[in-house]
Amino acid sequence: MSETVIKVENVKKDFYLPRDKGSNSLKGKIVNIFKERDKSAETQHALRGVSFDIKKGEFFGIVGRNGSGKSTMLKMLAGIYQPTSGKITTSGKVVPFIELGVGFNPELSGRENVYLNGALLGFSRAEIDEVYDEIVDFAELHDFMEQKLKNYSSGMQVRLAFSVATHAKADILILDEILAVGDAAFQRKSSEYFKKIKQDKDTTVVFVSHSMSAVRDFCTRALLISEGEVAAVGTPEEIADKYIMESFKTESKKERDAKDDSGYELGLSERVPHLKVKPVSKQILSSNENLVFDIEYEIADDAPVHVFFAVLDELRGGSFLQNGTSPISKKGKNKVRYTLPIDYYNNSDFYVIAAIDEVGDRNRIAFTSEANSCRFAIRNKVSNDGLLRIKGGIHGHWEDGIEDYDPTKKYKP
Repeated sequence: MSETVIKVENVKKDFYLPRDKGSNSLKGKIVNIFKERDKSAETQHALRGVSFDIKKGEFFGIVGRNGSGKSTMLKMLAGIYQPTSGKITTSGKVVPFIELGVGFNPELSGRENVYLNGALLGFSRAEIDEVYDEIVDFAELHDFMEQKLKNYSSGMQVRLAFSVATHAKADILILDEILAVGDAAFQRKSSEYFKKIKQDKDTTVVFVSHSMSAVRDFCTRALLISEGEVAAVGTPEEIADKYIMESFKTESKKERDAKDDSGYELGLSERVPHLKVKPVSKQILSSNENLVFDIEYEIADDAPVHVFFAVLDELRGGSFLQNGTSPISKKGKNKVRYTLPIDYYNNSDFYVIAAIDEVGDRNRIAFTSEANSCRFAIRNKVSNDGLLRIKGGIHGHWEDGIEDYDPTKKYKP
């Protein structure tokens, strides 16, 4: 068994948000020092009894939706916050890279800022001397190190900050969303650097990211935090899939309750008060499976219309990859089902959106909002390119009035 270098035991973290605005005067601030905490203050429970451990040499990912508590957890591991209750034990020198460039002085040269930033990270001048040339080489700023930082472009500053951070010698590195810095070439270089760190069994990395591809590429194990609690700990693939499913299920209240002036949800009306794309099959799929979804609708008249759907590649700006139409012959509440073979798709996250158009003039009379559309993800090892793997049309299978779905049934395109 590897040595445990981080142990988190039933950690809770509360933030107290006072209802009064306080005082900006010196007298008010002095008086407030001796006042008890405002009993009416609102308490925010950022972490609710979190426990886990990290072994030496692991590249450990922490993921979760915005507001889940993952960044609070990272700051507690870094010693920036202290637990309200519970215990955190670390073994070895911890270096946090939570915000690149903190402590940089624009009036100092690049060289001077390397030593300043290194000192803030807890390293002596002699230790920085040992890695100075490596820092400059990695940042590719040989001709600019004697210039003042204020004359650097933002990209140059990021490269220098990242290079200082990643070359600091530490037993435990704490990273918060810093793998996607700089231009594409520098990002590739940074990725190669972290692949090497992953092979170093003496260095432990704790990594927070919203990028599930980065979690899969770098992490050896991962943890999902949800609403301040540990939702799951497992392999990067397991945790990435759970994170995606949580994203699918936790649409914001604002999206769910979006209404226009008429009181109907966005895209709907008295004529079409209900339209929803509802997943029937599972939503995380591989290329040898089918996506099956229902389009539920309610229409108030007998005018001839078509139901229309489209598949959008969410990670590439909403690129349309597939569409289809089917006539609607029934008024009232009904649904149609579509089986979509996804043999031609590569890794990506997608939306299925739907609309209802009048026949002939093609006037659009209803469409789904983000909350009423269906999200799904494809996880193949063939390629990370989410575009179609081959050219040509894709044909699925429509069904009308089907109540039960048989996952063993195969439909031919």
